[in-house]
Amino acid sequence: MAAGTSRIVRYVLFALFGVLILYFISSSSLPTPAIPGTTNPKTTESNDKGSVILSAAIPSEVKSLAEGVPLVSAPTPAPTSPSTSSDLPPPVSPDGKMNATFVTLARNSDLWEIVKSIRQVEDRFNKNYHYDWVFLNDKPFDADFKKVTTALISGKTHYGEIAQEHWSFPEWIDQEKARKVREDMHERKIIYGDSTSYRHMCRFESGFFFRQPLMNQYEWYWRVEPSVELYCDVGFDPFKYMQEHSKKYSFVISLYEYVETIPTLWDSAKKFIKAHPEHIVEGNAMDWLSEDKGETYNHCHFWSNFEIGNLNWLRSPAYIDFFDALDKDGGFFYERWGDAPVHSIAAALLLKKEEIHFFDDIAYYHVPFTHCPTGEQRRLDLKCSCNPKENFDWKGYSCTSRFFDLLKLEKPAGYELEQD
Repeated sequence: MAAGTSRIVRYVLFALFGVLILYFISSSSLPTPAIPGTTNPKTTESNDKGSVILSAAIPSEVKSLAEGVPLVSAPTPAPTSPSTSSDLPPPVSPDGKMNATFVTLARNSDLWEIVKSIRQVEDRFNKNYHYDWVFLNDKPFDADFKKVTTALISGKTHYGEIAQEHWSFPEWIDQEKARKVREDMHERKIIYGDSTSYRHMCRFESGFFFRQPLMNQYEWYWRVEPSVELYCDVGFDPFKYMQEHSKKYSFVISLYEYVETIPTLWDSAKKFIKAHPEHIVEGNAMDWLSEDKGETYNHCHFWSNFEIGNLNWLRSPAYIDFFDALDKDGGFFYERWGDAPVHSIAAALLLKKEEIHFFDDIAYYHVPFTHCPTGEQRRLDLKCSCNPKENFDWKGYSCTSRFFDLLKLEKPAGYELEQD
């Protein structure tokens, strides 16, 4: 009897031990949640043409770490968008990062020049954040372009072909008149004055890049062009900074536009101001644009080959009305209006001046100008490789000093040494 009882006890103990082993194995098989800032594994993703490419996996709240164990996203901060319409993208994506992307307009022939820019951006910033990258082209991207750029980018990559109506002459443009303008500018040796494609590019960047289907899912963008350099580490998230400080548009270089390219742009802007007073914001940056309260334009503009901004602002009725008014006047083709003065005038009129930001910490080069932070210790802390003697900020042709004066910002110590 005692022996039988002993056997029963041993069986019970073995059974309990087996249950504990099974529980331990099943618990250990659950994957560990990813730590923000670590590298995500690569997965396949279809681009907008249907081909399969490699891109970094970004979890969403509808995915799960394991069956029945949902990923909980970070709480969404209050949006800073000008419009609160429910059909606009939110400021934060499901994985808790800012709902943001890099965006590049490029041709297949630009591959090896954009590769240089990608390496700069990834090494100095995006390797720690894994933001997406949207590439746009008026022709289909080829397989080499997709393969090489996808391999270099830590976030998801998307490739879009621009619709013809966004890269062509609108029906109201007199093309013979436009051709004569190009010939005249060629004779006068105005930069890009004889280029049709440059005009299509400026019109596209002014009014259509943010309307591309691939951009509809995002609220924030960072524009990157081929052959640019980032000279310092970017150890913070500029998108999050913009969100938390209620900024809508930002720049690193500003300067005066070539007068010959925009002789009537300010006339069109003044006509818009008169027609749409409801869009002109109180406390704007008009005094940065004009020395006489808007009667004339001083030609200052933010250099838009670098800009970080809010897409929902560009989608707003105010900006769309502004672009449409300028587009109907025809200056993109009858003159050579650039997207930089168009964006700049819009930001200065339609935003409060405090909603425009100068990113001093993001050291940047696009031929022929450099932004290099002022102050030796700051450059050392940011691991900068730029030559401070090449800093354009305080030169006579820069408008950045005017921006500091407008916002009553203190200029950095030693800026006088970098003036002309």
